[in-house]
Amino acid sequence: MRWKLKSSAYKRVPSRDAAMDLDVETPAKMADGGAPSWRMSLPHVCVATLTSFLFGYHSGVVNEPLESISTDLGFAGNTLAEGLVVSICLGGAFVGCLFSGSIADGIGRRRAFQLSALPMIIGAAVSALTNSLEGMLLGRFLVGTGMGLGPPVASLYITEVSPPSVRGTYGSFVQIATCLGIVVSLLIGTPVKDIDRWWRVCFWVAAVPATLQALGMEFCVESPQWLYKCGRTTEAEIQFEKLLGPLHVKSAMAELSRSERGDDGENVKYSELFYGRNFNVVFIGTTLFALQQLSGINSVFYFSSTVFRSVGVPPNLANICMGIANLSGSIVAMLLMDKLGRKVLLSGSFLGMAFAMGLQAVGANRHHLGSASVYLSVGGMLLFVLTFSLGAGPVPGLLLPEIFPNKIRAKAMALCMSVHWVVNFFVSLLFLRLLEQLGPQVLYTMFSSACVVAAIFVRRHVVETKGKTLQEIEVSLLQTQ
Repeated sequence: MRWKLKSSAYKRVPSRDAAMDLDVETPAKMADGGAPSWRMSLPHVCVATLTSFLFGYHSGVVNEPLESISTDLGFAGNTLAEGLVVSICLGGAFVGCLFSGSIADGIGRRRAFQLSALPMIIGAAVSALTNSLEGMLLGRFLVGTGMGLGPPVASLYITEVSPPSVRGTYGSFVQIATCLGIVVSLLIGTPVKDIDRWWRVCFWVAAVPATLQALGMEFCVESPQWLYKCGRTTEAEIQFEKLLGPLHVKSAMAELSRSERGDDGENVKYSELFYGRNFNVVFIGTTLFALQQLSGINSVFYFSSTVFRSVGVPPNLANICMGIANLSGSIVAMLLMDKLGRKVLLSGSFLGMAFAMGLQAVGANRHHLGSASVYLSVGGMLLFVLTFSLGAGPVPGLLLPEIFPNKIRAKAMALCMSVHWVVNFFVSLLFLRLLEQLGPQVLYTMFSSACVVAAIFVRRHVVETKGKTLQEIEVSLLQTQ
């Protein structure tokens, strides 16, 4: 494997020069041979979504075993230490995410996937073998760096290798894989109360899919957009042929050249994301991810066992039901993404989440409602997860690579995901403490209000991208600015 950031074997050819060698065709000509087959790109997308599976698994792996971990490692009853075991992973993810854009642009999407798998394998082993809180925090931090690097690259890769007709469906695979990861982590953690030190097995299991992805990426295509941006047009054509078939190579290359004509070929700096024509789309992306986390979704995932236990519901049963709700909503979103569009699903999802979190706030009043509060609390949490998985979960990771121009896509995704991890870190770190100090009614009302704000923001600022090529989206956004 070559890990050099640049290879002397390939000299950078400016995109505008490469464009002169191509027959520039209109998008309509792509339809002459029919729509590209989804079957050719499917295996590559599936390997990429292993990153999302790992994201989901590590998000839920400490949910049920957290009490056993704290007892075995000597910090039982310390809510701050328990919060750190969860949130230190998010701190590592922020660090990994900061470098994801530069890494994805420097060594390519495939090598970036393989690089992200290494700390996830090492971190899982450290967590499984440790006998101290410090060792657990180190292992979780290493896992977090891989979690921070992998998801932005997965969003880029899936968006860039998917045919326009199924890009929304393939984008939903990210959320489905995340759901499966959470469900598997809950199932693997079920025996933790009955088998001593079972939590160590939970961490060892995580090393398996990370290893599979590192090996599987050797057989996957590289992103044609990245190759084209590097001036490696011949290789880009070869990759397009593997993804779309030979009939669609010329039209796909023509679309790339049309969107990048006039590009000076230089890599964008992070500072350029904060002004000019790039600022609008970056503002939409960072705000969407911040509002997604301020909805409280990851607090629900991380601490659901604690919340269910507080209302007298067996956490194993409730967590499995939550995983089923998450997976069911993600499958429905996959079926609707390329029919209803991104904007409808996203705004409807946030409104549904606001209603569901409101039910939980009402259900927190146990003195007046009695046994009904249990049904409202658990039902509201399940409805919250279901509505999240219909739009707020899968759409941002799909929509943002679509609206970002090819030149800034990797670094813009890194910036937006960094905002995601920062907000996620503080919400997860402070959730239990705020729950103790403010009470569930006030805290859940705050989460519900954030969901309403998110729905309004989507209606006013988000554009629809359903059925359009990446180049058509880029051109249309430039025309509106």
